[in-house]
Amino acid sequence: MASLSATLNLSTFRASLPQSSPSLRRSSVRSSSSSYSPSRRLALFHLGSALPQSQLFGVKAPTFLRADGKIIEASQDGNVAQASTTTTKENVLEFYTECLGMKLLRKRDIPEERYTNAFLGYGPEDSHFVVELTYNYGVNRYDIGTVLAILALQLRTEPGPIKGGSTIIAFIEDPDGYKFELLERGPTPEPLCQVMLRVGDLDRAIKFYKKAFGMELLRRSDNPDNKYTVAIMGYGPEEKNAVLELTYNYGVTDYDKGNGYAQIAIGTDDVYKTAEAIRLSGGTITREPGPLPGFVDNVDLLKELE
Repeated sequence: MASLSATLNLSTFRASLPQSSPSLRRSSVRSSSSSYSPSRRLALFHLGSALPQSQLFGVKAPTFLRADGKIIEASQDGNVAQASTTTTKENVLEFYTECLGMKLLRKRDIPEERYTNAFLGYGPEDSHFVVELTYNYGVNRYDIGTVLAILALQLRTEPGPIKGGSTIIAFIEDPDGYKFELLERGPTPEPLCQVMLRVGDLDRAIKFYKKAFGMELLRRSDNPDNKYTVAIMGYGPEEKNAVLELTYNYGVTDYDKGNGYAQIAIGTDDVYKTAEAIRLSGGTITREPGPLPGFVDNVDLLKELE
């Protein structure tokens, strides 16, 4: 049985939300609660990449982020910065596996539809937030735009106070130009911990994500000195779950959407009910809920083999 999916766009919220759309995927892990929850977790982040298919199938085994600080030392001596600014296509997957320590979870080539993609993360797709990189044949460059700001990555360090009493951060870019924020904190089950999106109407965006996706407003903070306000949205505590950071810059109501950021996938126990909740909240469904052609999740496959 194919996994269920739906895709939407938020054209009603053009000034405040990205044109590229969240997609809904039925989670392969069943909810332990009998009550309906419209959405369970952030599942996947989909980006366009200039990675050629010839490189996608020749990546060596990944090196994990280590608790001994080596990856942090590498960022200080310039190794990570060098990898993040290299523009050769061959280094895209190596950046994610060797520099960021992600696993290459799976890869596939779909020649009839002229694209190749790779799924990367720090654990299985059914329980971790992962990155999907897609190479469309013949496309060598993407416009990243300004809506997607940063993916935050939490480095594994031993528990204890951070120097100076505040979180240590660094900013890097992958070879395609997507930005990452490195956060030095304590251990976490979800190292890929945050996606930052810029919005033009923060109150409206908060209301939409709460009503349509069932997210909680975890915290909100204003920074008048730097003229921005942020709201953290998610399905559980930041230290245990991937979250959305919605950022409103004073006076900015519109952003360049670009074409590199494709979608965010959100795991849900019922795609049909979630799509209806989104429709009632002002979202536009661009592909109606139903089986996702060509995709079978692991749980469904095992059931069919029994």
